[in-house]
Amino acid sequence: MTSDLLKKVRKIEIKTRGLSRQIFAGEYHSAFKGRGMAFSEVREYQFGDDVRNMDWNVTARLNAPYIKVFEEERELTVMLLVDVSASRIFGTTIKSKRDLITEIAAVLSFSASANNDKVGALFFSSKVEKFIPPKKGRSHLLRIIRELLEFEPQEQGTDIGEALRYLTNAIKRRCTAFLLSDMIDVDSSLRPRWEEALKIAANRHELSVISVFDPRERELPSVGLMKLADAETGRESWVDTSSRSVREHFDKWNREVNTAISQTLRRYSVDTVSISTESDFVKGLVTLFKNR
Repeated sequence: MTSDLLKKVRKIEIKTRGLSRQIFAGEYHSAFKGRGMAFSEVREYQFGDDVRNMDWNVTARLNAPYIKVFEEERELTVMLLVDVSASRIFGTTIKSKRDLITEIAAVLSFSASANNDKVGALFFSSKVEKFIPPKKGRSHLLRIIRELLEFEPQEQGTDIGEALRYLTNAIKRRCTAFLLSDMIDVDSSLRPRWEEALKIAANRHELSVISVFDPRERELPSVGLMKLADAETGRESWVDTSSRSVREHFDKWNREVNTAISQTLRRYSVDTVSISTESDFVKGLVTLFKNR
């Protein structure tokens, strides 16, 4: 690792580990503890026990009330699904979407580690670019942060469905998964191309979506003639931003896309939060954890 990269990794570690300890450790623990409950034993019913845990088969066989006892599965597996497509480079304010995703992913990693969970990562563009199997340990976390800072994808596009399908196939046991992306991956009718894959993944795993965006992606300023370029396709075009109809068309497209994305996530009960590059992501993550 070069000294420059080492400094970057260390800087991210210091900042995000501190946030994790001060703010997120308790919130994370409360949100994700006991998501899996492992069967432990059967014992006789005692006054005050939850009747929903009655084991009716054993009760009938022994002619006395028995209940099932469960234990929390303390150790979780946390997977970070990180969008590394070309659109992540965009940023017009304090930081780029890439910077924001890196910091959020690092905080989630340290929060999971503080909870004694294993952490893995999956980087995707229009294909799965890299898969880091879940493990524990500081050196493993620093490897993930190093990749977040330096990884350069082979392809520029976005295929969220491919990442979700890979998660479903690669991680067999139920895990806690965070998808970090701008979520802009729609077909010609502006419907999310990843809906079917999301439906399957959300049924298999505890999936949360952290949608990142830059304000200029959602509102076109009136500054006259402007050259716009699509980072993923390379297509360029001149746009007259002073035209009211152009700005209205841009707003309408954004509203329809974001509405379709929100409705799809709600349909499959996926927890989600939308975080801007110019806002404090701490509030967004705390909100996500509290809403679980």
